[in-house]
Amino acid sequence: METIRKLKNNNDKLPIQQQEVFCDFTGYDASLLMSETAKLRQLITKRGTLEILVPLCCTTNPIRHKQFRQVMKGFSSRTLSIRLKELEKSGILKRYRYNEMPPRVEYRLTSKGQELVESVINLLQWMRKWSKTKPKTKIV
Repeated sequence: METIRKLKNNNDKLPIQQQEVFCDFTGYDASLLMSETAKLRQLITKRGTLEILVPLCCTTNPIRHKQFRQVMKGFSSRTLSIRLKELEKSGILKRYRYNEMPPRVEYRLTSKGQELVESVINLLQWMRKWSKTKPKTKIV
């Protein structure tokens, strides 16, 4: 049986659901969590963001802009460039520019980016665990 308990003296915050399964989030500020969720959603749900991050998590080698373009069919170079700049500005990617002809630019995940990708992988594993259809391949 599921019961809902409202937070003390604050009706505009989300109620905490208490279930038979142990899950104690007492003390968390629901408004703050919702604000942080919005920031996270802004970062990872933009078109192309996950498609950029996943190839980077699967290798220790840097990836060049041209390699992203080959993998990301259906994405314009402009969209790719915008996403790469946003991820760099957020501290998720590190951009390395070499003074060569032709110019060479490579991207690597930062430690912040690596943690983000690990979290995305964990979410994917959770999704597959609880989805009705089981995948044929395993996420490592």
